[in-house]
Amino acid sequence: MTDELRARLGRLGIWMPPPAWIGADPAATAATIERAGFTSVWIGGGNATPDAFTLLRPLITATSSLIVATGIANIWAWDPATMRAEASALAAECPGRFILGLGVSHEHLVSSLGQTYERPLAKMEKFLDELDHPAQHGADGGLPPVMLAALGPKMLTLAAEYTAGAHPYFTPPEHTAYARSVLGADALLVPEQALSLAADGTEGRAAARAYAQRYLRMPNYTRNLKKFGFDDPDFAGEGSDRLIDAIIPSGAAVLDRVRAHLDAGADHVLLQPLNSSGAFAVDQFDDLASAVAELMK
Repeated sequence: MTDELRARLGRLGIWMPPPAWIGADPAATAATIERAGFTSVWIGGGNATPDAFTLLRPLITATSSLIVATGIANIWAWDPATMRAEASALAAECPGRFILGLGVSHEHLVSSLGQTYERPLAKMEKFLDELDHPAQHGADGGLPPVMLAALGPKMLTLAAEYTAGAHPYFTPPEHTAYARSVLGADALLVPEQALSLAADGTEGRAAARAYAQRYLRMPNYTRNLKKFGFDDPDFAGEGSDRLIDAIIPSGAAVLDRVRAHLDAGADHVLLQPLNSSGAFAVDQFDDLASAVAELMK
C-alpha cells in the first residue's frame, strides 16, 4: 500500500489552511490545484470540528485524482471510534483519494479544547490502538492510510512502526534527512515547505517573518530546531535572518530548497505559498507550478 501511495503522490503537493478560513471555495480551489499539476492537498487547522470530514468532500469530488489529506487532525478533539467512522466513510466514498494525517497539536490549542496537554506520545499510542481496535473491524469500511505529524525520534519511530509514515512541519532539509534516518526506507516522508515567490529578498523575508511569528512561539517547533543548529537568539523578536531564510525560502531559493528536501529523503514535499502579508496565497498555484516545474516532471 505504501509503495502504491508513494507512486500516486509523486513529488509535490500543496499544504493549506481550510478553504473557509481564507474565504476560498473548496471545490474551485482543489480543481485549480489539480490543473496546476500538484497531486495532493493537505488541509491544516487541526480539523477539530465534527463536520471536518464533511468539509473535505468537495475537494475530492471536484477533482479526478487529487489526493486530499488532513494535515493534521488533532487527536485531542476526537473520539477514536467517531474518527474511524468518519474517515472510513470518506475513504469508502473516494477510494485511494484520502489520507488521514494525525497529530498531537500544541499545548495552547489543546488547552482551548478544555483538555490537559500531557504525555502526547502516550496519547498518540493509545489513540492509534483504539482507532484500529479489533472490535471496530467490520463495523465500517477500512481505515485510509494514516500518517503522523512527527518531529522527534519517538514520534517518528511510532509513525514508521504503526502508520504509513510521517508529515513534519516547519522544518529544514536537515530535519528531512534526520527523519529519513529514523523512519527507514519504507515509510513515507512528507514534509511541509512554506515559501514566498517574491523576487525581492526584502519582500520575501518580510512575508516569511509575518508567517513565522506564531510558530516561533510554539515550543514543539523551537525545541526541534535547536537540534539543527538554531538557538534562543534565532527565535527572539521576529526571528533571525539565518532562521527565516533556512525555514521559509523566497524567490530563486525556492527551487533549490524543495530539491534539497527531496535529495534528503522526502517522498513528497508540500508547498505552502505565502502572499506579501504572510498569509496563504490562494492565487499563486500556477506561478508556483512554474517555479518548480522541473521537479514536477
